[in-house]
Amino acid sequence: MIDLNLDILPHRPPSADYGIGAIGAGFIVRDCHLLAYQNAGFRRVAIASRTRSSAEEAARLRGVERVYDTWQEMVRDPEVEIVDLGVPPDEQPAIIRWLAEHRPPQLKGILAQKPLAMDYSQAAELVRACREAGIKLGVNQNMRYDQSIRALKSVLDRGYLGEPVLGTLEMRAIPHWMPWQERMGWITLRIMSIHHLDTFRYLFGDPERIFCSVRQDPRTRFPHRDGICLYILEYANGLRCSGWDDVWAGPAKEGGETDIYIKWRVEGTEGMADGTIGWPRYPEPTPSTLRFSTLREPGRWFEPRWPQVWFPDAFEGPMAQLMAAIYHDTEPEIGGEDNLRTMALVDAAYRSVEERRSVAVAEILE
Repeated sequence: MIDLNLDILPHRPPSADYGIGAIGAGFIVRDCHLLAYQNAGFRRVAIASRTRSSAEEAARLRGVERVYDTWQEMVRDPEVEIVDLGVPPDEQPAIIRWLAEHRPPQLKGILAQKPLAMDYSQAAELVRACREAGIKLGVNQNMRYDQSIRALKSVLDRGYLGEPVLGTLEMRAIPHWMPWQERMGWITLRIMSIHHLDTFRYLFGDPERIFCSVRQDPRTRFPHRDGICLYILEYANGLRCSGWDDVWAGPAKEGGETDIYIKWRVEGTEGMADGTIGWPRYPEPTPSTLRFSTLREPGRWFEPRWPQVWFPDAFEGPMAQLMAAIYHDTEPEIGGEDNLRTMALVDAAYRSVEERRSVAVAEILE
């Protein structure tokens, strides 16, 4: 019998009563992090942002207890046991370094944004600093908690598809680029593709090599190294995975017709699965989907459904797994150590673009 009770929800520790202090009050913190924490019943004790007014607005909306003028003041609050970062990637490393160096006595964990840093070497420095300071470091790779991706992981782990042969992910969507990306000169690989590359790692483990080809996005006016990104992952066991991250998606914003979606598909020796990601229709609540077939019960498709959505429900997951790591004194499921291999895969993609060849991930890890 096929069990459709799939493991899609975060695993919370027996006690999740850790005080959370947020740094940043933009959309992703205000409408995703804090809303998910509010729905989950997590303690939202403090917030600080670049401007006090934006922090106050987020606090009012999401029931945060205290507002601080600076993050340095906030992290000394004796109830702030987990620092939840929501700042640009070029600002995040300095905050993590400061926390590791000064280590407020009550601080138990940090949930960092992806990308963890500007490149692999900088990320490795931050991971080492947190390890030496005894601080649990989680990374908010929240696509791992999209419900269809969690469900697919259950299907794979139970062997319903047999040995994976081919995995593909196709994104035709137009993200909202953040103003800070202009000063960095990149848009897709470290912002959108990093989700997909990390998801392939979550589902199938680490690939040996990546080949990546990009062209600039015609809509994005500032200079950028990437844009529309196509890549192939090669695994030692023969598995191949491919991603198409099309952030142009046609002249939809210029008056043309739209066909916006994210689809994925996995083919195995004993079955296949496909699904959609509901994120492109945000703020309309749109659950992601999954269907799969298996030789264990041939001749039918299984189509489990759920009410949860990626934005904001999946954002409970990265915080819950960090709390579980603190409670059990283990490495976070999406910890800094694990995320270094995602960062290395992204850096390998950039090197592949620059050198026009497939790049072994080991080249970055050396």
